[in-house]
Amino acid sequence: MVNPTALRVSERPTRTRQLCVAGLAVQVTSPAPRALWLELLQRDPEALPSQTPLWLDGLCAHKGYRDASRCYRFSDGQQLVLPLVQRQSLGAWSPQASLPYAWGMGGVVAAQALAAPHLRAVFEDLRTSPALSTSVLPNPRQGPLWAAAKPAYVRSLPRRAHVLDLEGGFERVWRERFSKTTRRMVRKAERLGVTVTCDTTGRLAPVVYRLRRAAVARWAARQHEPRWLAHLRAELRDPQSKLQHLARVMGSALRIWVAWRCGEPIAASLVLVGSNADDILAVMDASKAAATGANDLLLRLSIEDACNAGCRYYHLGESGASVGLARFKERFGAHAYPYEEFYVERLPLNQLDRGLRGAVKRVIGFRDV
Repeated sequence: MVNPTALRVSERPTRTRQLCVAGLAVQVTSPAPRALWLELLQRDPEALPSQTPLWLDGLCAHKGYRDASRCYRFSDGQQLVLPLVQRQSLGAWSPQASLPYAWGMGGVVAAQALAAPHLRAVFEDLRTSPALSTSVLPNPRQGPLWAAAKPAYVRSLPRRAHVLDLEGGFERVWRERFSKTTRRMVRKAERLGVTVTCDTTGRLAPVVYRLRRAAVARWAARQHEPRWLAHLRAELRDPQSKLQHLARVMGSALRIWVAWRCGEPIAASLVLVGSNADDILAVMDASKAAATGANDLLLRLSIEDACNAGCRYYHLGESGASVGLARFKERFGAHAYPYEEFYVERLPLNQLDRGLRGAVKRVIGFRDV
């Protein structure tokens, strides 16, 4: 899953300190030792590709962050690594994230089953950090554990994601978890001549980018958002340079899936594949893909690929409050996981940011759809 020659773009001196939380002693080391980090990734059945040092180093190289990862060694034998990056503008006071917006799931990689006291120690370590703000977006499947460990000083935002259990392999997923509607739509796409390409070289990254730009324009019209503002937000989140950079860094761990009809791309997705799979971006030309079943065929093939790669779970990403998006994912057998994004802050930076965004939305008459 992980290339051991990850880009070491942000070398920092290693620092170690001791904590005691609820009678549990813990040694904290930052940045996390890479050898132990890689070992824990192999031992943790819930680990995601976005929790790897390769992904973190690619993020740092592209966005100018530095490695602030933490290793926790507990007196009961538990060992955790928290992938964490920090901006460099304010030194030790700079905001930290596990992980930043639009860069996937963070949270901890663990040697043993997680328990609330271990996560409470993570929160306490982050509280005593000089950083003005630290955010943690954990694995949705571990949401209840994080919620149980949350101290009163931690703010949180509710989220919802969908995850598909791949246990039993693809034939079982196809027969028992895909709905009849999904299987029918897959066959319809094949009958209509939809074909799907999987690229692991980055060659198709510009195709995904063009589809996304066209989709952003449509979303802007539906949401009553100025097109220039919608494109600006999309560029900040997923510029073409990001897609091409990730393709170079992640290699075959990043699958670019594109669905075609009559030689024209009509749907695409980016899927990270490791111990588990994570569908990090999906986009389509709704006027040409929706009625053809292209998305169903594309997702069917990427799920089969994840099964063949030995993945245990397939993460289908954030669903928010969208009923239509949730129903689409649930047709493939995915289950909804309510969870929270956490903020440990010296100043209410997240609250201020959300207030500013809300004010802009009210001014332009933005509609969430």
